[in-house]
Amino acid sequence: MEHIVTVQDAVTAFADFMEPTNTELDAIEQEMPVILADVDLLDAHITTLDRTLTELDVRRIRRARRRALAARVALLSQGSTGAPVVA
Repeated sequence: MEHIVTVQDAVTAFADFMEPTNTELDAIEQEMPVILADVDLLDAHITTLDRTLTELDVRRIRRARRRALAARVALLSQGSTGAPVVA
């Protein structure tokens, strides 16, 4: 008969001490515009996976790419002003 080993790591992985710190939550909040812009870009690409690109699709992807780049530039420029940036 084989012994069943406990899965303590899986159970304790969600313990209270594993919650994100306020600093980590602030960093996520600061990066949220970049995250949302990347989600929009990914959504634009996903919608065109199963069809031929139209001019409207190309424009949507181009706009989403520009928004994602602008969000990254804005985040990087915040870092040059002394605000904390998580890379």
